[in-house]
Amino acid sequence: MTEPLSGKIAWVTGGGSGIGQGSAVELARAGATVVVSGRRADALSETAALIKQARGKGEAEAVDTSDNQAVERSAAAILARHGRIDILVNCAGTNVPKRFFKDLSAADWDRVVAVNLNGALYCTLAVLPSMRKRRDGLVIHVASYFARYQSYVGGAAYNASKQALCALVHQINIEEGMHGIRGCAIHPGETVTPLQKARPKPPSPEDQARMLKMEDVGRVVRFVAESPAHVCVNEIVVTPTWNRLILGGGEMLLAPKIE
Repeated sequence: MTEPLSGKIAWVTGGGSGIGQGSAVELARAGATVVVSGRRADALSETAALIKQARGKGEAEAVDTSDNQAVERSAAAILARHGRIDILVNCAGTNVPKRFFKDLSAADWDRVVAVNLNGALYCTLAVLPSMRKRRDGLVIHVASYFARYQSYVGGAAYNASKQALCALVHQINIEEGMHGIRGCAIHPGETVTPLQKARPKPPSPEDQARMLKMEDVGRVVRFVAESPAHVCVNEIVVTPTWNRLILGGGEMLLAPKIE
């Protein structure tokens, strides 16, 4: 059986943990050579080891995606080594504990937007010229359930930055579809990742057991990547069957009590 992504080069940001790690492993399983990026060398080494266990091909390219010049250098290095970047998966994301207006600082807002939105834009700008030249390419933004449904939990900066990713994807399809370039926004519901530790009230182990796992979302990324070039999957919403964001739960009661 042929591997559907054989010969493809995928660049996955935020690839050291969580959804980025799950996506990198799944793309490697499908035959892509996966370049994983992140700020922590030890985390990237862990992902590279998982790719090797999956009998895939992977390498690390350390970069802080909120630094535009660093992103440009990394993209140039990948293109120099491989001659192409077929798939970009923007998974790098962050949030802060003090995320609600009552204690949100401008500095924390800037930090979240710099990673979640600006970083995705920088990486997209870095890969588009070569994709246009080949008239082929795929840009996937891992957004959020909160990009499609309003919720208290994410906070102002996270929710706003993830909703903006949606607009960015549609703009890619409006402007770049004529050049053979596709964009997709994936909106995962609650997923067990290290980012949950930044919540004011992290979910209980019992609730985490019923959430999406990083490999679940990784398989969704792989599905989009394996779609034929004439198919553009604009958006996908994927949630746990037992969806706390609808059903509620102890840790979801984050709003202050009205006295």
